[in-house]
Amino acid sequence: MSFHSEFITYVGRIGEFNRRDWWIYCLWVGTMFGLVVSTGGFLLLGHVNGASFPPEAWLVPVGAAVFSIAIAIDTIGHRTVYKEVLAGGEALVHHITIFCGVSSVVLLCLAYSCRAAVIPAMVFTVLSFVYSLVDEIFHWRRYVSDHADRVEMWSHVFIFVGHGIMMLGWWCCYFLGYPGVAETLAHL
Repeated sequence: MSFHSEFITYVGRIGEFNRRDWWIYCLWVGTMFGLVVSTGGFLLLGHVNGASFPPEAWLVPVGAAVFSIAIAIDTIGHRTVYKEVLAGGEALVHHITIFCGVSSVVLLCLAYSCRAAVIPAMVFTVLSFVYSLVDEIFHWRRYVSDHADRVEMWSHVFIFVGHGIMMLGWWCCYFLGYPGVAETLAHL
């Protein structure tokens, strides 16, 4: 089967969603796109009002967008064909990864005004990537035993790409002293 056909089949499974699946999907994917809109909107607000951001700052919403699109695709499989498989240990790994990822973002925001937050922010950032790698072990084991498809595997590549671009961009901004943030906050 061609990748295009696999992709259409995979995405078409969204029609199998029940009410709970839609609720979870919209909440999760909406939260991720909210990150794109909030970080991108913040940068645009600052830019329009004369704040100068380093190029790395613009990588935060770009990475978040790549991450969010990949999550939107991956979650279709998680709510349909892989739902029962995920009910085991893999679901716990997902929850830990999400907890660490969200915590790292919240703490990086807090690190702007509270330097002490940077240590736990870094710990949670590293843990989010470590648990993402643990999750990949589950996915690759399924893939090599013909219980996963290429669409899911490629979505995970782009989850890593987007997450990596977003978080490294964010950390670069932190290490540069969050240039442009104070000027932008003055306009909120």
